[in-house]
Amino acid sequence: MVKLTLLYGHPADSVAFESYYAHTHLPLAAKIQGLRRAEFSLVNGTADGSKPAYYRIAELYFDDMDHMQQVMGSAEAKVAVGDLPNFANGGVTTLVSEIS
Repeated sequence: MVKLTLLYGHPADSVAFESYYAHTHLPLAAKIQGLRRAEFSLVNGTADGSKPAYYRIAELYFDDMDHMQQVMGSAEAKVAVGDLPNFANGGVTTLVSEIS
């Protein structure tokens, strides 16, 4: 399996971020067909109690790299990715990992 991880930086306004994320972005993401699994997390802290580097994490799972490219190349995925600048003003770091 392959996992696409989106690490959201801290937004300027967390209330506005959460409202947009819940009511606009996640419904767009829900239209993406072919994901094997998706997890969306709010980061609560770190082991040492310091401020976490990231605010939210989205993890999208695929069979392999070809499957990820196929799904993320769909019109629905392009709309969801294109929506990121509309609310993720803290930045987004994207990672691709092979699950072993």
